[in-house]
Amino acid sequence: MKCPFCGHKEDKVVDSRSSNEDRSVRRRRECLRCSKRFTTYEYIEEVPLMVIKKDGRREPFDRKKILSGVLKACEKRPVSMEKVEGLVDKVEKDLQKTYDKEVKSQIVGERVVQELHRLDEVAYVRFASVYRQFKDINQFMKELKGILKDK
Repeated sequence: MKCPFCGHKEDKVVDSRSSNEDRSVRRRRECLRCSKRFTTYEYIEEVPLMVIKKDGRREPFDRKKILSGVLKACEKRPVSMEKVEGLVDKVEKDLQKTYDKEVKSQIVGERVVQELHRLDEVAYVRFASVYRQFKDINQFMKELKGILKDK
């Protein structure tokens, strides 16, 4: 680390603390030449997960999009905001653990569908009908029969 005062390249760390919810480290340093103190921060460099859309475009993963879709599916259902956020957190963490750089949008959608199935059946059917783009009532009925069969 180069001293911002004299340019000397040697220093000692006087104090080190976690900050920003353990996402960074704050260090107080003292220059070994001029004895002046300065602060540095270390951050984890995160590479954003990219979503590959059906048409081949790539865009950064956006949890707000998932949250919005799940909220619409859960509208007027007895599902707390805490459970909705927990579902989005779980999907996001699973994707980040499983995929390094890119994930297909279909995989993201299927993960959401799986989690909604566990959370609320009506919300699941609502989300699945939009996500899977049911063409007619027969596809819709087939999905409903599958849910009733599972019970």
